[in-house]
Amino acid sequence: MCDDMHESQGPTMKAIPVTRAVGTVLAHDITEIRPGEFKGRAFKKGHLIREEDVCHLQRLGKEHLYVLQVAEDEMHENDAAYALATALMGEGVVIKGEPKEGKISIVAGRDGLLTIDHDALLAFNMLGEVMAATLHTNTPVKKGQTVAGTRAIPLVIKKTIVDRAVTIGERAGKIIRVREIRKPKAGVVITGNEVYSGKIKDAFAPVITKKIEDIGGELVGIYYAPDDKAFIVDRLRELLKAGADLLITTGGMSVDPDDVTRFAIRELGAGDIIYGSAVLPGAMFLVGYLSKAHCAESIGRIPSAPGPLPLADIPIIGIPACGMYAKTTIFDLILPRVLAGDRIGRKEVAALGHGGLCLKCDVCRYPVCPFGKSG
Repeated sequence: MCDDMHESQGPTMKAIPVTRAVGTVLAHDITEIRPGEFKGRAFKKGHLIREEDVCHLQRLGKEHLYVLQVAEDEMHENDAAYALATALMGEGVVIKGEPKEGKISIVAGRDGLLTIDHDALLAFNMLGEVMAATLHTNTPVKKGQTVAGTRAIPLVIKKTIVDRAVTIGERAGKIIRVREIRKPKAGVVITGNEVYSGKIKDAFAPVITKKIEDIGGELVGIYYAPDDKAFIVDRLRELLKAGADLLITTGGMSVDPDDVTRFAIRELGAGDIIYGSAVLPGAMFLVGYLSKAHCAESIGRIPSAPGPLPLADIPIIGIPACGMYAKTTIFDLILPRVLAGDRIGRKEVAALGHGGLCLKCDVCRYPVCPFGKSG
């Protein structure tokens, strides 16, 4: 018969005088009764007896206690929890409070993008007597938000298992991180003959403005352009000269003959262009990059990003028409990753197919929903 339980006898339980119980682990609850005031649990099973507890226990009439003796090669669940949390925690996360019943919560130490090392987390949890539960990777989080919890499963755990968990975290370069999202200076070109001529009202500008401002960014300019490749290229160059370190285009992303926006992006000099995604809404999404060298040649200077994150290349994002009417699209999935420094290629876009179908709920609750949660 096969199971995955470890063949250990568990910690030794014995009765000892309360005066010699410091450093041992209580094997049972202890009730306290104060007539007319209180009746309840004074000490919980698993409590690590401290020096200051001895007098309290004696007042409760306890001269002997049944305790678990923690051997040299073992750890109490609370001590293990600290070690496990430290093994998991990378940049941008902190421990919240004291361990409670062997569990520690890990919270975001800043606003940013939560990143989880899937493979390392799986290896950590495969050890069997330790666990860690996290939010999905690539979730935008706020400072103080709980992003993970970890604990040892048994009340007393072998140090060798904790050591293996710590090694997994260290080899992975830590498993849980919150990366800073840089605050962009975005330049936007909204394309389409009908919008440019005023025949229809633009719906893109307010949507993009809100999403950029929500992450602390600013708009250096919004231009309107007809379906003319040269005109679009000129507007994009003007935005670069105005200091844009993120370019966004809207419309003109389908396969109709007059949809030339993606060709204008290539004409501008962008490389590593990915057109098409495995996400609905957002199948005709585009992302590419304009190198610093090309920027220097094109506009006479090299743009730099504000804050501590270095800017490698200028990202260019092309949003299809769905961005006007759908509250949440692939743009919401990709933008934080781009601003956190991810280089988005075909693999990154293709991986979004698992979980990339929006449910189109009557009330959108993103990011508290399955959309884009491929991790």
